[in-house]
Amino acid sequence: MRRFGTQGPVNPEQHYIVPRTAELTEFIKRVEEGRYIVIFAPRQTGKTTFFQRAAAALTSEDLTYFPIQLNFEIYVDCSRSEFYEFLTKQICKEIERVYQRRGETPNEALKHFLDNAQITNHLSMMEFFEQIQRFLKDGENWQKVILIIDEFDGIPTSALKGFLHAFRHTYIADTTRQCPHSLGIVGVKNITQLDYDRSVSPFNIQDDFALPNFTLAQVQELLGQYTTEVGQAFDPAVIESIHKQTGGQPFLVNRFAQILTEEMDIPKTEILTITHFSEARGQLLEERNTNIEHLLTNIRKDRRFETILMQIVSYEDSMRFNLDNDIINELATYGVITRGTDRKCEIVNPIYLYRIIQAFKPIINGLERDYFPENTDGFQYLNDTGQIQMELLLDNFQDFIARAGFRILQVPDTPQEFIGQHLLFAYLDQFVTSVNAAMYMEVPTGRGRMDLIVLHNQQKHIVETKIWRSERHYTQGKKQLATYLATEGVTDGYYVVFDHREQPEKRTETEAIDGLTIRSYIIPVVQERP
Repeated sequence: MRRFGTQGPVNPEQHYIVPRTAELTEFIKRVEEGRYIVIFAPRQTGKTTFFQRAAAALTSEDLTYFPIQLNFEIYVDCSRSEFYEFLTKQICKEIERVYQRRGETPNEALKHFLDNAQITNHLSMMEFFEQIQRFLKDGENWQKVILIIDEFDGIPTSALKGFLHAFRHTYIADTTRQCPHSLGIVGVKNITQLDYDRSVSPFNIQDDFALPNFTLAQVQELLGQYTTEVGQAFDPAVIESIHKQTGGQPFLVNRFAQILTEEMDIPKTEILTITHFSEARGQLLEERNTNIEHLLTNIRKDRRFETILMQIVSYEDSMRFNLDNDIINELATYGVITRGTDRKCEIVNPIYLYRIIQAFKPIINGLERDYFPENTDGFQYLNDTGQIQMELLLDNFQDFIARAGFRILQVPDTPQEFIGQHLLFAYLDQFVTSVNAAMYMEVPTGRGRMDLIVLHNQQKHIVETKIWRSERHYTQGKKQLATYLATEGVTDGYYVVFDHREQPEKRTETEAIDGLTIRSYIIPVVQERP
């Protein structure tokens, strides 16, 4: 039986797989046209799997294509001479493997050439491929070399320019038998990011190829393969929720499915419901898998990342998605942010948003013992039937901020501009842990609104937070929340706005909007120690 794959490339014999038929068709078309193609995308987005399947599809029907697949990851700490020495061996081995897969053997002349080949620099590499093209002629038929290089980022800096210049020269040469016929470069960083001295890229002939995250239809197709084989169905709401929470990120989609189908011991006769989904999401929000490890490592590389990410979350106007800005470019490269429909920056999915907030939340802010009045704890905010009294809980949070006063400015390693939202997150996080509830983020990447969802005893409580901009934006925010409540089937919502003005206005009000109840708070944030 196949399974959902999260460890390295996946294949259709062992794993459920998204065919990406349209993307494969477009890619093969470009290869046939002899283009030099580059795809740079965050790790664990399916790049390697895609290129391997493309090579297999290309050669299964047409043996005139000769695919040579390389991986540069092992060269990351090599010198230029070591790189070319071992590159020679890798290419020769791959050529022999192609013949083996075809059930053939290279002729004696080619064997002799491969046994004695020596690539020492980019010039001898060009000569090597020119010779290979001659050996691959079969009568009047010419085989077309397709060179696919995975983990291209590992190429030594000292070898980068010459390597790219060589293939640029091959591409623009006036010849009908260029070798390689087509080139596919796969990596995380793009060509200009690898060109360390910031000069004009020597590889300005590339054909960029986009490999997006899964669409909802592709997630439905992926999970449908499991249902067809095993017979266990997903509630349609579960499939939609998986896509919504992951933004279609391939690793996260497969990890969600892996938890549901392999780790939760749900009988195969049961439909996978939204209750099962919620339990799986709770595990995914807490575990440290390889994808989350990459995320956390990357966002901690530069202290400026926190300010940028929190500004994207907290302000409706966010900032323009400008790849000329080094910080935005790097966060996009790591797959943390993306371009929204309005050309502004967005966090790519709610799971990443939750983990980002958790990562930047201080382990101890020094105010934990002041969250609740003396001699009380979180359980007083449960009613007689065990349901959360969210209005009382947020009333107390407003009082807590007032009680804490200037001490909130002493919270370590937290930009003052975002201290209110940090504290609300920490406050609710401590509460939900104490009463065995769950908290997550539901709205997909919404800028200027950090929506916290508290789930307890089958009840959903939605708390939207913002930073004060104007009376008009404050009023609009309440209407936006009412619209969101309606889509979620919730009748009561909570709206918390942090006011950083020099003369803030504390306000608490409850009103009905479109038949729904909105409890709103404007909470002043202390600007300086008196």
